[in-house]
Amino acid sequence: MSKKIKKIGVMTSGGDAPGMNAAIRAIVRACSYYNVECVGIYRGYQGMIEGDFVKLTARSVHNIINKGGTILKSARSKEFRTKEGRAKAYKNLTAANIDALVLIGGDGTFTGGMVFNSEYNFPCIGIPGTIDNDIFGTNYTVGYDTALNTVVEAIDKIRDTASSHNRLFFVEVMGRDAGFIALNAGVGAGAEEILIPEEDLGLDRLLESLKRSKRSGKSSSIVVVAEGDKIGKNVFELANYVEENLQQYEVRVSVLGHMQRGGSPSCFDRVLASRLGVKAVELLLDGEKNLMVGFINNKVDTTDLEKAVKGHHTINKELLRVSDIITM
Repeated sequence: MSKKIKKIGVMTSGGDAPGMNAAIRAIVRACSYYNVECVGIYRGYQGMIEGDFVKLTARSVHNIINKGGTILKSARSKEFRTKEGRAKAYKNLTAANIDALVLIGGDGTFTGGMVFNSEYNFPCIGIPGTIDNDIFGTNYTVGYDTALNTVVEAIDKIRDTASSHNRLFFVEVMGRDAGFIALNAGVGAGAEEILIPEEDLGLDRLLESLKRSKRSGKSSSIVVVAEGDKIGKNVFELANYVEENLQQYEVRVSVLGHMQRGGSPSCFDRVLASRLGVKAVELLLDGEKNLMVGFINNKVDTTDLEKAVKGHHTINKELLRVSDIITM
């Protein structure tokens, strides 16, 4: 029989994402609703090792739903990867009478939770919080929608300059291993080409596409590049290659960088985070563990943490086909 859950710890780990605070708020208030104590763990697993805890009440989380980042801070912990580090974390959790954990983050965060659960049978529920949208078991991760809107807004502004000066802009967006941001933002912003890790466009095809755009009368173009795209070593090398081979273009590069992670979360991310946060608490109170709560086909659903970590969230082939048709 599962131990009765009286106190739940919540932490954010890995890269921050807009909507993490909304998830924290939902978890804390769900705990309050069900008369369960809630404890915030600062700086992820590192804070767990150091016992950096704070009691959270419904009033502790007022006015944070609109804030980007995470009030609990985030950090990567090499020490937690060791048995000694995890032993310290377990000792601190039990000393604080924490019975279960809600982990907000990505695959690294979930891997840590899986290992911790296997060693100490400690109930953990994961909430996918990453702008990359690369977690298996959910159609959307918390922070992804906000990042998309940030990128589209930035590209719209860059296009104004590109049009004014008849320039070709390479815009690099986040996505070291996945092209979800690049593909969706590229379609949404009307980019002429979209380069993602999942599809090797190749230099020849890229050059031919840009030549075709020029012949059609376009005086400026936008190419959206995921940082993990395989065509060039980096976006600057790619831009130099194009400028050398298509001298009719004046080429510029804009790297959006970490601005994609910041800012006030969109309404979609706030609602998603709230739904997942409440469900995470309810799962723990129902005796569940080692699950990730996600959003599939407009419904909150669960996936084993191991599947969430090892599974592969594939790129939308239909959207790829659409982009091939309309990017010209």
